[in-house]
Amino acid sequence: MPLLARTVNTPLVIEVRRGAVADLGPLLADRRISAGGDVAVVVGPGQGEKIANLCQPSLGSADVFMVTGGTIDAANELGDRLRSGHYDAVVGIGGGKTIDTAKYAATRYGIPMVTVATSLANDGIASPTASLDHDGGRGSYGVHMPIAVIVDLDFVENGPDRQTQAGIGDAVSNISACADWELAHRVRDEPIDGLAVTLARTGAEALVNHPGTITDDGFLTTLAEALILGGIASSVAGSTRPASGGDHEISHAIDRLFPGTASHGEQVGLGALFCTFLRDEPERFAQLAGCLHRHGLAVDPAGIGLTDTQFVEAVQYAPRTRPDRYTILEHLAMSPTETRERLADYAGALRDHLD
Repeated sequence: MPLLARTVNTPLVIEVRRGAVADLGPLLADRRISAGGDVAVVVGPGQGEKIANLCQPSLGSADVFMVTGGTIDAANELGDRLRSGHYDAVVGIGGGKTIDTAKYAATRYGIPMVTVATSLANDGIASPTASLDHDGGRGSYGVHMPIAVIVDLDFVENGPDRQTQAGIGDAVSNISACADWELAHRVRDEPIDGLAVTLARTGAEALVNHPGTITDDGFLTTLAEALILGGIASSVAGSTRPASGGDHEISHAIDRLFPGTASHGEQVGLGALFCTFLRDEPERFAQLAGCLHRHGLAVDPAGIGLTDTQFVEAVQYAPRTRPDRYTILEHLAMSPTETRERLADYAGALRDHLD
């Protein structure tokens, strides 16, 4: 029987270092990324003007576009401007909204995309999806994976700590998402991709076990690699399965029922910890609780501004956010009373491990 070749879409270049924004020229000189040198640079509000001025000397005549909002309309408008300029590469520099806007616009017209992340708030820096607002809600849209991913630690270090903490929650949640996928494989014979699981779990495990803090370059590099591996894992799997389980269902429910509660990463980190408790994995629960607590993330509903009653409501609503996905929440199918009881047990387990 002939061997089957497998094609995996991964970035050509992955760099995590300081000074990346000011030194983009050599990267874009790589003909695999920009064949003709016609490059568009996309930046967002806030530090956007500073970023544009910093990278301009190394990019020469590259055109700079400012985007705001993180909406489908903004992405479509950017796409129209890119198309009229006949660019052969797009460089998205900034945080999640800016990068997702650039990814969507570049994908719309088949233009290679380079991500230069200045924050580590979520795994969107390398994922084949873009989260954009549309008609009063937020949707997740399939896009081409970036051809190169660069993380500038200078900007990450100088950004808000809460953004980096959110990235920790998002990366750690991959452990719970993979456990949910393995559960679906055992119970429902859902196909599972071992390579995708390995990529997602490897980065998360390295992060959970790293002794450093968000002030250390070594820790920030490990966080960046975990988020990048999570994005690559989704590309390998052809879905967000290795990075999204019951943890994300809970977060989506919170967004729908109690919008503006907390960041995505904070919510999925809490959701991952609660789902790990529900799976009756005491050692893993203790490990994840210790990691989240050590880095200042919420480990109970009050930590993100929810009452226990609101959190129970979110857990009950969660399976409706992804009816096609089987996780520990669908597996247990808890009633409101059962959820309240398990949440009380969860609080007791936290006290045992963190007091």
